Amino acid sequence: MSAKKTTTKAAAKKTAVKAAAKKVAAKKVTAKKAPAKKAALSIESVAKAAYLNYRRRVEKGLPGCHDSDWLEAERSLAD
Repeated sequence: MSAKKTTTKAAAKKTAVKAAAKKVAAKKVTAKKAPAKKAALSIESVAKAAYLNYRRRVEKGLPGCHDSDWLEAERSLAD
């Protein structure tokens, strides 16, 4: 083989390797961009947590209402 053919093949191989590396990197980047989906909160789990918040609030003699108990339950379960 001549030196020119060897150089051309080596350059083509480097280009192919770089293109393949870019494709892999692009796939990794798109996979990282996808946000992790959180499971939706069920009404039953929020209701149970709200009831427990209500019981805790009443036992301590704190003021409040069922709406604040529900919102606090949603926040605590979302975390």
